[in-house]
Amino acid sequence: MSIKYGLLALLQRGTMYGYQLRTSFEESTGGTWPLNIGQVYTTLSRLERDDLVRSLPEHDGGQRPYEITDAGRAELADWFATPIGRGDRPRDELAIKLALALTTPGVDVPRIIQAQRTATMRMLQEYTRMKQRAGGPADLSWRLVLESMIFQAEAEVRWLDHCEASLARHAPLPAPAPQAAPDRDEEKTA
Repeated sequence: MSIKYGLLALLQRGTMYGYQLRTSFEESTGGTWPLNIGQVYTTLSRLERDDLVRSLPEHDGGQRPYEITDAGRAELADWFATPIGRGDRPRDELAIKLALALTTPGVDVPRIIQAQRTATMRMLQEYTRMKQRAGGPADLSWRLVLESMIFQAEAEVRWLDHCEASLARHAPLPAPAPQAAPDRDEEKTA
C-alpha cells in the first residue's frame, strides 16, 4: 500500500492535519508501518499538486488541515475497487537473498535458512501474543492487519521448509573418493 492511498482514506473520514494523519495511519495499521512526518507532508504536497487534496487555512496553532477533493475520492474509490496484483508488491528480499546465496561461493545456505526460520518463528509467537491481547470490535482493523502478518509468517516458515527440502534434494552428490592405486607389490602377487 502506498502512503498516498492511506492518507486519502484517512481524509475520507474528515479534515486532518499532518500529525493527525500520521497518528491515525499508525493506529489503523497497528503501528506496523511507522511513518516519518516528513513522508506525510511530502505526500500531502504531491496530493495537493495532483488536485487530490486541498489545504485549508491554518488554525490558530499554525496547523494546516487538509481535505480530500472529489478527484481524490474518485482516485480512492478506484484504488479500493482494483485488486492488488502480485507484480505490484515489493520485491521479496528473502527470496532474492537465498537465490544469491545459492550462487555465491562460500555461503552456508542451510544456516541462512535456519537463522531466518528462527527469527520468523519468534515473530510468529509475538504476533500470536499480540492477537490474544487484541480487544473487541474497535480493534478489528488492527486485528486484520495482525492476522495478515501471522498468515505471512506461517507461509514464510512453510516456504523455508520447502527451500530446505529442495536444497537437500538438489545438493550435489559428494564426489566419489579417489581409489588408491594398487601397491606394486600387490600387483606382483596377484
